[in-house]
Amino acid sequence: MLAANGNLASARMLMTVSLGVHIVLSCLGVALPALIYVVHRRGLRGDGAGLVLARRWSKVAAVLFAVGAVSGTVLSFEMGLLWPGLMGRFGGVIGLPFALEGIFFFLEAIFLGIYLYGWRGLPARWHLAMLVPVALAGVGGTLCILAVNAWMNHPSGFDVAHFQATGVVRGVNPWAAMFNPALPTQFVHMLVAAYLVTAGLVASVYAVGRLRGRHDAVHRLAVRVAVTVLAVAAPVQLVTGDLATRYVERAQPAKFAALELVPETRTDAPFTLGGVLVGGRVRGAVELPGVLSVILHGSTDATVRGLDSVPADRRPPVNVVRIAFQLMVASGTFLAALAAWTGWSWWRRRRLPTGRWYLRAVALTGPAAVLALEAGWTTTEVGRQPWIARDVLRVADAVTPRGGLVWSLVALVLVYAGLTASSIVVVRRMSRRWAEGLEVEAPYEPTSGSPTAAAGHP
Repeated sequence: MLAANGNLASARMLMTVSLGVHIVLSCLGVALPALIYVVHRRGLRGDGAGLVLARRWSKVAAVLFAVGAVSGTVLSFEMGLLWPGLMGRFGGVIGLPFALEGIFFFLEAIFLGIYLYGWRGLPARWHLAMLVPVALAGVGGTLCILAVNAWMNHPSGFDVAHFQATGVVRGVNPWAAMFNPALPTQFVHMLVAAYLVTAGLVASVYAVGRLRGRHDAVHRLAVRVAVTVLAVAAPVQLVTGDLATRYVERAQPAKFAALELVPETRTDAPFTLGGVLVGGRVRGAVELPGVLSVILHGSTDATVRGLDSVPADRRPPVNVVRIAFQLMVASGTFLAALAAWTGWSWWRRRRLPTGRWYLRAVALTGPAAVLALEAGWTTTEVGRQPWIARDVLRVADAVTPRGGLVWSLVALVLVYAGLTASSIVVVRRMSRRWAEGLEVEAPYEPTSGSPTAAAGHP
C-alpha cells in the first residue's frame, strides 16, 4: 500500500511539473503570434518600431516554440506511460482531439517557419498573412487539448452507465466526447487566459525597460500594444470566469463547495473572502450572509450544495482548492483593476498613463498573470480529485503500477531546469545584441520611417 501511494504521488508530481512548465509556453505559443501580427501590420503602415518588434518577437517565438515542442511531447508520453488505466480504457473515446491537436501543431510549425524565413522571400502583405494560420492553429490546438481536460471533468461520448456497471466501454462517439458539456466554458476561459499571460509578460519586460530609462519608440509601442490587449482581456476574463464557476456549481458540486468554502448544504449561503476549512468549520474568513445564494440563483432562499452533498471519499482536498482559487481571483482582480486604470486614462485623456507608479503596476502584470494561470489549473485539476475522469475512474485506479517514478521525476526536473536556463540565456543574448545595435535589416521598409531608426534598446 505504501509503495502504491508513493507511486501515485510521484506520478502526480511528474504531471504537475510537466504541466506547470508547458502551460506557460503554450499560452505564449497561442497568443504571441497575434501580438506579432499587430505590430507587424503597424510596421507596414509606417511605424518603424512595429517592424523591429515583429522581427524580435518572432525570434523569441521560435525559441519558445522549440522548447514548448519538447515539453508538449513529454506530456503526451506521460499520459500513456503514467496513466495506462485511463488511456487503456478510454483511448478510443478521447483519441480524436489528440490526433487533431497533432495536425494543428504541424500547421503552426509550418506557417511559423514560413514566416520566420519569409522576410527575404515573400511580398510584405503575404508575409504578414502567414501569421494568421499560425494564430488560428494555436487556437485549434488549445481547443483540442481543452476538450480532453473538459472530458475528464464531464465524461461523455460513451455509455457511462454501462461502464459504471460493468467496467466495459461501449457506444463510443468520439465527436460527442470531444464536444462535451464542460468544453465551452473551459475553452473560452483558457483562451482568454493565454492572451492575458502573454500580454502580461510582454508588458512586464518593456515596463521594466521604461522604468530603467528606455523611452524609445520600441518600448513605447510594446507597452502600448501589450497593455491594450491586457485591458481588453482582463474584464472579459471576469465574465468567462463567472460562467465557468456557474457551470462547476451545476455539474461538480464538490469542487464548487471547496472553492467557495461551503461545508454544508444550506439556503442563505454566505459569500466568503479568505478563510480555510478546519475541523469541518470555516476559519479566518469574512462572510457576507446570503450573497452566494443571490449571486447564483437570485434569492437568499436558494439552496447551495455543500461538501456534505457528496460522500467524504469523493471530496477534493478542500484547502488546496480554496487557496488556489483565492490566489487566482486575487491576481485576476489586480489585472482587472489595472485594466480599469488604463481604460479610465484613455477615456479622459486619449492616452495611456505614463507615471512611474503605473509602470510599476504594469511590471507586475506578468507575474500576476502567470500566478493566476497556475492557480487556476491547480483549482481545476485538484478540484476534480479523487477522479481522473469524474465519477467514472479514480486517479489511484489509473496510475501505472511500475516503480522507479521518483528517478523519472528527478530527471524531468533536471531536464526542465536545463531547458529553462537555456531559454533564458538565449533570449538574454538576443536582447544584448539588439541593445548593441546588431539588428538585421528587414528586406522591405514601412511607408515611412526606418526600423533601425526606431530600434533604441530592446
